[in-house]
Amino acid sequence: MADVMRERRAALGLSQAELAGVVGLDRRQIRRYEAGEAQPTLPVAKAIAQALGISIDELAGQTEQRLKITGEWWAGWQTWKDGQEVHTSQPIQIRQRGSELDIVALDRGISPEEGGYLWRGQLRLWDNEILMGWYAADDQAVRSKGTLYLVVHPHGHQLHGRWTGLSYDGPVVTGWSAIARSEEAAQQLLTHLSENDQ
Repeated sequence: MADVMRERRAALGLSQAELAGVVGLDRRQIRRYEAGEAQPTLPVAKAIAQALGISIDELAGQTEQRLKITGEWWAGWQTWKDGQEVHTSQPIQIRQRGSELDIVALDRGISPEEGGYLWRGQLRLWDNEILMGWYAADDQAVRSKGTLYLVVHPHGHQLHGRWTGLSYDGPVVTGWSAIARSEEAAQQLLTHLSENDQ
């Protein structure tokens, strides 16, 4: 645990004093943990793991084979405009910290008049197979916000699932979502989901 704690803290660019401040401990106690002179209680270990963005198992030295999802992707969305089904796509950036992921749209994909908007969200990776989280519009005039439930391909090269959220004019709506490393792959997967409704 001492090595994991020291290495993870350094990777995050935190000093012992900064970590201590986040966790609510004295810097000397963090030094003792990292030197292997003491072991934290379970509540303190949970707080340290959370501050370091890792699980308690990882803090204890158990390594996890976690999929790496960080990078640039393409997201395809099934949505509706004037009662007609529309498939859109946009480039997104995913940044992963352990099992936590930040996701942000890099481009609207379509014009604001057609319903395109910038958004961001946070997801959590469960058991290397499910991503669950939220999204919200970054554009001031857009009210859209909701949830994402995505299944991760076993090799991590694509994600698919559903979004459910508040539409621009108020009602709750839902549709398919497909995320892949290229726009073409995302659109192909989205078309398959939509046509087969699965």
